Amino acid sequence: MQKKALIVGAGVAGLSAAWWLKKIGWHPVLIERAPDLRSAGHMLGLSGPGFEIAQRMGIGPQLDAAACTVNENIYRDRKGRELLRLRYREVLKDLSYVALRRTDLVQALRDALPADLDIRFGAVVESIDDGGEEIALRLADGTEMAGDLVIGADGLRSWMRRTCFGPDEAFFKELGYRFATYDLEDVIGLGSDFLSYTEPGHVAEYYTLHDGRLAALHVWRTEETGLVPPEARWEMLHHVSRNTHPSARRILEVAERGPVPLIDNLTMVDMPSWSKGRVVLLGDAAHCLTLISGQGAGMSIASASILAQELAERPLADALARHDQRLRPSILKLQERSRKMGSLFIPATPLSFHVRNFILRHMPRDWLSRYFLNAVQSEILVSQDIVQSKI
Repeated sequence: MQKKALIVGAGVAGLSAAWWLKKIGWHPVLIERAPDLRSAGHMLGLSGPGFEIAQRMGIGPQLDAAACTVNENIYRDRKGRELLRLRYREVLKDLSYVALRRTDLVQALRDALPADLDIRFGAVVESIDDGGEEIALRLADGTEMAGDLVIGADGLRSWMRRTCFGPDEAFFKELGYRFATYDLEDVIGLGSDFLSYTEPGHVAEYYTLHDGRLAALHVWRTEETGLVPPEARWEMLHHVSRNTHPSARRILEVAERGPVPLIDNLTMVDMPSWSKGRVVLLGDAAHCLTLISGQGAGMSIASASILAQELAERPLADALARHDQRLRPSILKLQERSRKMGSLFIPATPLSFHVRNFILRHMPRDWLSRYFLNAVQSEILVSQDIVQSKI
């Protein structure tokens, strides 16, 4: 009899899990509270295991078509003075890497799945009952569903994690930063460069998208936590950006004419176990790495692949335990790297900011390129041992 997996969340982790489970002969059902695939999300880089596994899934050409071209990384201070300029491809050398919007990755994963895949949009899970022999979900509309496994892939603020494992506070590790993402028309003619305006405690970054729009990302230091109501988000961003370069403030004024930005904390999830009975968590719900790591989406794809490999070879309980054992060492190393990178990425004080900038200005460019290349390679190497595939 064909085994069934109920997957809560149709993002990168959920769609990847559906693809790999179908490959081993399972029947996946996706349950997504949004009315369609989510369109919000920041730019991301896919490299290492995530990149390699995406190629195996056959979505490489679609990702290449959606990729954003970045020629140079240009860093300026709030007065517009250039701090650093790096040629993107010189830094990355021959590493396999693609930069694209999370939206485009999600769409590529969906397109790789059958058109008739069972996806329940606008569906909210109301309760869960793990009866031992099977596990059942009840939706808010009264629909009842049963399967062999429930996968919680519903993001950082996961309902599945809170319901089955405990409150967010038990697992959240705040890094002391918030981030905001939005896009708008290209009002500065950025072209194919990556531009950052940086100051103590805050950075604003901009990329050009395929449709001539800009993708914007702000990250800033703060001790505040929790959700920010939509009506307060633009005001918060104006306050955060009050001392930054006038170009960044002008971009923000134009962006305010559009939809409200996404704002959340840079929060890692640290759990002693990602499974319980017939429930397993994947992606940000299990081990949010934050965008500082640069590996969140890739590790979600890799995690789904590992889970399917183990389910194809072992009884359920053993498979979930092995999935945890294989993935956890890499996740712990990447989380530790995220903790260390924050202070370098956004120095908190004027003194640390000026010291970092002095070093960047005076370090020989080949040394600097080697440093960034080694940083990317280290992120890849800590997780390289998980990409072996048996399916």
